[in-house]
Amino acid sequence: MANSEKRSNGKTERRRASRAALSLSATMREASKTKVQVRVIDISTHGCRIECSSAVPVDANVWLTVPGLENQYCRVIWHCQEFVGIEFENPLSQLVFDKLIAEQKQLPEETITELRDIASRTHWLATQADIADIHILAELSRKCAVDAVVEGFKLSETKRAG
Repeated sequence: MANSEKRSNGKTERRRASRAALSLSATMREASKTKVQVRVIDISTHGCRIECSSAVPVDANVWLTVPGLENQYCRVIWHCQEFVGIEFENPLSQLVFDKLIAEQKQLPEETITELRDIASRTHWLATQADIADIHILAELSRKCAVDAVVEGFKLSETKRAG
């Protein structure tokens, strides 16, 4: 399912599928290297965005292990600072994706705070970045800020109803 929403810059979003915010601990392994801990910060049926302290080159093939999913063979699409865009070799079925998101139901306050922190950090990084990385960091900052607001609103509505 293609996402044809307009972005804040007026361009049409070209993603094949909508992304959902979350915060999951996972591991990533490139070829014969050691597994590294990563955090999945959003996901779609076609890929995910992760936070990773290890350098991984663009076009590298990696194995991503996310709780609740089979190991995913992936390709690194982009890498900017500590953030990495991953494309799944085989997209997740909508059923598997929906189940994973349903298990997340509502992001806890701690995760919403993490999204706000990522938004602030990537905004600052964008102000320091070279021209090639500004767009990636600014888009990540915008996405995390919007997700934090939306999820914060959902959390406050749940608290008010309960």
